[in-house]
Amino acid sequence: MEKDQAIFLANCIETSNPSHFGIKKLEIINGSLPKFHQWTNGKPTLAAYEVTRPDNDTGYYFVFIDWHRNDNYYLVIYAHDRSTTCAEIRQTQEIDGVPHIIWAYKPFKRDGKNDQRKAYFKQMFGSTTVQIQLPSSSLDVEVFLSQMFKLCQNRIKADRIVEVFD
Repeated sequence: MEKDQAIFLANCIETSNPSHFGIKKLEIINGSLPKFHQWTNGKPTLAAYEVTRPDNDTGYYFVFIDWHRNDNYYLVIYAHDRSTTCAEIRQTQEIDGVPHIIWAYKPFKRDGKNDQRKAYFKQMFGSTTVQIQLPSSSLDVEVFLSQMFKLCQNRIKADRIVEVFD
């Protein structure tokens, strides 16, 4: 996503007060997020937040970062234990004049079962491509966060589905 769009989205999150989420801003030092994860070290970072949902004890880190150092910003969502990413979102698109995040489920596991994962994701969630409307203000952040949490939870569930049937 473009830098201005990433800044706007980060500001919406920062100024929001969603009733079902806790938001804690992480400290950015000299434009980066030190000691967070090896994949973020030294990369230009606009903002980062720990977002939790106390009612079901889940949480993720939302990091706005120039992932490839090419002025193309991503919203990278890390698992709460910081072990891996749940979503790396860079694509946005106007749908009916409204900006949306576009994210596609593309598993890259090396076990030969990615087609099963994709089939499950599509069967359960309608498509392997997810479109989530970007908030137009801080008032829309609660709905946005709910959809982002759902995306991450669905992705994790699809990644693990082959374990269920083994």
